[in-house]
Amino acid sequence: MNTDKDMVVTTSEELAEAVQSAPRVLAVGAGTKPRLSAVGSEVVKISTVKLSGIVEYEPSEFTFTALAGTPVKEIVAALAERGQYLPFDPLLVDAGATIGGTVAAGLGGPGRFRFGGLRDFIVGVRFVDGSGRLMRMGGKVVKNAAGFDLPKFFVGSLGRFGALAEVTFKVFPRAVTTRTLRLGAVDTAAMTTIFTEAAGQRWELDALEALPIVGAVYARLAGPAAALDVLAAEIFSRWPGTALTDDEASKFWSVVREFAWAHDGGELVKVALVPGAVAGFLSWTQAMAGARTWVGLGGNVGFISLPRGGTLADGLAWPALTLRGDGALWPGKRAGAEVHRAVKVALDPQGRFPAIED
Repeated sequence: MNTDKDMVVTTSEELAEAVQSAPRVLAVGAGTKPRLSAVGSEVVKISTVKLSGIVEYEPSEFTFTALAGTPVKEIVAALAERGQYLPFDPLLVDAGATIGGTVAAGLGGPGRFRFGGLRDFIVGVRFVDGSGRLMRMGGKVVKNAAGFDLPKFFVGSLGRFGALAEVTFKVFPRAVTTRTLRLGAVDTAAMTTIFTEAAGQRWELDALEALPIVGAVYARLAGPAAALDVLAAEIFSRWPGTALTDDEASKFWSVVREFAWAHDGGELVKVALVPGAVAGFLSWTQAMAGARTWVGLGGNVGFISLPRGGTLADGLAWPALTLRGDGALWPGKRAGAEVHRAVKVALDPQGRFPAIED
């Protein structure tokens, strides 16, 4: 274990020692969402990037366990070899995001629209609490149980409840075929109409995203090819559009997952929405020079990117989290703050990890 102020660990036991060694600590991953780990100089950062590797993978049980610093890209590749995948579409995979950092950030991608977010797939965690103890919550198998599903508390915890050592997830079989449809949306009203009407249809869309600047909504279907032909025809009978080629679709979803549409080096903020709030969100963003926006999950999340030096305008009326840049960590309304504080007191009574507000 490194003896410099910022530490690097390679085992779960070293992680526990590192937590015990300083009064204020924060475990960090690959830094793909740097604002989440931007804390005061008094906090010692513990890098988990070398705490890496798939500990256990049971394709027949549809579960895997990996150390916190394991690159998501490595996990995605291992699952793909067995025809399986993480349905919530993890973000920043090519950028090097780790599985522990993904859990701590609580970020899911386009697939969350159909299958639910990261919380719906995590089944167990091993972590170091504020007293430096290695603890385990949940298990390594998928099962139903009464009571609190404690591993879910770590999703979106930003590393403030404890230092993740390993995580266990359930996975799904990958669909044989996918198809991406580009639907015209000439204005915000048309976009919102597609969001609300498509979500209520029998099509069971795999994803539903929009890039407002190009005036289009992108719908992804998954399943047998013959069924997708029928569904695509139904959708095009309601809204005009075109089907992307496989190559075009692959490039498009990579742009979404990697935030390739966003400014380099600027602010990147995630905003929690509902479809009825999309118009207000887009109107608010128009007041900011150089703002780029993305609306995902059928209108349930928005992202705003500002160029370097840009700042958010006043009036952010929705819960938000800054992923990159120097702005406030929570620039909008806070959701669940009281619950977060109660969990933190239970798991970190000494306040060894930064406050959830930091």
